[in-house]
Amino acid sequence: MRRNLPIIVALCAMVLTGCAQCGKKNGQDSELKLGVAGYSYRKFSIEQTLEYLKSINVHYLSIKDFWLPLDSTKEEMDAFKAKCAEYDVDGYILGPIYMKSEEAVDQAFAYAQRYGAQMFIGIPNYELLDYTIAKVKETGIRVAIHTHGPDGAAFPDIRTIVEKVGDPSLGVGCCMDLGHTFRMGWDPAEDIVKYRDWIYDIHIKDETAADKSGRTCECGHGLMDLPAIIRALKKINYQGVISMEFEKNPADPHPGVAESIGYLRGVIAAFSERARI
Repeated sequence: MRRNLPIIVALCAMVLTGCAQCGKKNGQDSELKLGVAGYSYRKFSIEQTLEYLKSINVHYLSIKDFWLPLDSTKEEMDAFKAKCAEYDVDGYILGPIYMKSEEAVDQAFAYAQRYGAQMFIGIPNYELLDYTIAKVKETGIRVAIHTHGPDGAAFPDIRTIVEKVGDPSLGVGCCMDLGHTFRMGWDPAEDIVKYRDWIYDIHIKDETAADKSGRTCECGHGLMDLPAIIRALKKINYQGVISMEFEKNPADPHPGVAESIGYLRGVIAAFSERARI
């Protein structure tokens, strides 16, 4: 309860003032940018998703290939980006994209090039890492490898990326899923600071347990120390997007996404108010 007090105070202040900050992009004037991971709305069209984002004043969205297939033409991509722009949404990153062959790696990089992306979220097979690094060097497009926790998928945590890539200057880093980090038994806030040079993108959520049994829940309802995570991101001067990935209730995720975004805004606002005192 004590660690949540600044958030409660901040949320109350936002309500009492009519949420004066909500007219500002992303609902805060902090350098931290909140977005949504496309997987949260996996059962919904891009049009409905954009309407949902508009309703909660979110302007950053990671783009999944169920909306924009890997064989999309540049013209189709330009039309897709124009649709996002109508809602003042930046489809800031593509993926995750699974790469299980050299042909799949080539396809992913060509897809990112047509989109005009400087980076995408990818999960290459371990034996394809050298080929992926070579493609990064050839194209200048970086790859953020998504971590998947204790469920048996490749790259369970950022340590695996560090071990297998070896050098953070190669253009292959981490899309750090903080919920899966927690489910691996690590402290996400400590890992953010320890591995700051490897972090390209962030997926944030709350979890019910610090092991494989953990499941996503609304932010503030689980066991993760989200204020410590925000403090760590501020400490490393994180400049990317923090995307809420809400895996719970795929048939009706929006109430949980909205509550989680509101909670995180309260945490960020609380730390911003502290900095001004």
